[in-house]
Amino acid sequence: MTASGKPSPDRRILVGEITGAHGIRGDVLVRSYTETPDAIAAYGPLTDASGKKSYSLCVVRVTSKGIVARVAGVEDRNGAEPLRGTKLYIERSKLPATGETEFYHADLIGLRAVAADGSALGKIVSVQNFGAGDLLELKPLEGETEFIPFEDRWVPSVDLDAGMLIINRPAVTVDDDSDEDDGSSAEDEADA
Repeated sequence: MTASGKPSPDRRILVGEITGAHGIRGDVLVRSYTETPDAIAAYGPLTDASGKKSYSLCVVRVTSKGIVARVAGVEDRNGAEPLRGTKLYIERSKLPATGETEFYHADLIGLRAVAADGSALGKIVSVQNFGAGDLLELKPLEGETEFIPFEDRWVPSVDLDAGMLIINRPAVTVDDDSDEDDGSSAEDEADA
């Protein structure tokens, strides 16, 4: 984020990771974080975490384990093996523009979270999806992190320019019936 809260256009975004060598011709297996897995090669040369090494990928095929790709300049398995664990990045400015209500996860991480009344709640530290939709991980000012469903009901407003979003936290209620003694005891139930 820049000082204004806007996503920094020169920031690098993680789009994949080389998980190992594949075969003897120098192909690698890549775990892609792009919406369409094979789109990772469409961004042009990718860089490592330092930004100093560049990798040009050519997708060979998509498998259930990831993408099989060729890396320019890698001719055999001996050249592919040292690439295992290499994280692949692109410049933020190379990502396509999003719609008005669409956001890249990387743009949400780090946003200040506030309640509808403007009071500070904490900040977003990650975005997760365990299969039922995106969840924002909120690190509150005090206490443990919590997950907030990334839906209009719970997150009615996201303002990237201001570097913040509004969260409607669910009200915590105590079910009075579950903790109160209903007049019977374990002994009474055992006698029944």
